[in-house]
Amino acid sequence: MNDGHSLGAMADFLCKEVIAISFENRFVTRGVMSEIPFELQLFLWLLIDNLPEPKDYLQVFRLSASEGVQHIIHEQEEPQYHKEYDIKINAPVNAKVYVIDDTDHCTMLLAEEY
Repeated sequence: MNDGHSLGAMADFLCKEVIAISFENRFVTRGVMSEIPFELQLFLWLLIDNLPEPKDYLQVFRLSASEGVQHIIHEQEEPQYHKEYDIKINAPVNAKVYVIDDTDHCTMLLAEEY
């Protein structure tokens, strides 16, 4: 995606591609709740939901802010995956976010909380 898209438009686009978004057995830490806007959290979950199978147990998101644009680098190690997004957002953040899937539940946390 390029930097002409708003977060809402991107979420709408991705929602059309997902049959159902389940938040059952998905958790976020206090750090994520306090530092990552909810809409951005939702966008990160949607990116994971739209990954082709197989998915690694660890998803890594590097978030960087620049003048109203949120730059997102999404990576996993096995199988190797790397994709970058630029979206317009009111309050972009600088953070590194992990999503760990232990098969029973998924947890989204800031790297410093690991």
